[in-house]
Amino acid sequence: MGQTKRKIDKLIVHCSATPEGRNNTIDDIQRWHKAQGWREVGYHYVIHLDGSIHKGRDEAVVGAHVRSHNKYSIGICYIGGMNASNTAPKDTRTPEQKKALRQLLLELKGRYPDATIHGHCEFANKACPSFDAATEYAELVLPEPPKETKPKSFWERLIEWLKGGKKEVTV
Repeated sequence: MGQTKRKIDKLIVHCSATPEGRNNTIDDIQRWHKAQGWREVGYHYVIHLDGSIHKGRDEAVVGAHVRSHNKYSIGICYIGGMNASNTAPKDTRTPEQKKALRQLLLELKGRYPDATIHGHCEFANKACPSFDAATEYAELVLPEPPKETKPKSFWERLIEWLKGGKKEVTV
């Protein structure tokens, strides 16, 4: 059964809303999501505290991570997002998670260059991902590929010279 390629226009960053330092895993999230009646984890990627990136849903499959925006987005979740006492949102990303998240977003931008980066909070009344993802990753824009330029012919150079654009014409 072949899957059709979706046009991805958003990369949406989430947190698991778990206390700082709690070493939850993608398997834990899978259990939580199945308990809510979903067939599998709703995110496409989950980043553990050690910075390891774990694949959730296949990118070709619509996620279940942000209401009304799943069809054209990829969901990425890092473990954490709450203070140690689990009473307030907090950016708890470890240095390894920060590095892995940046790398994953760069890879995804390579596959989906027109996709914009967002935090879940932009689409729901939640603190998730507990930091401003859109601002933090605003510079993750791939450079334009170099334009292919072919050398100008003698006649093109002569025309430029005649129009005053060149001082000399070489043969």
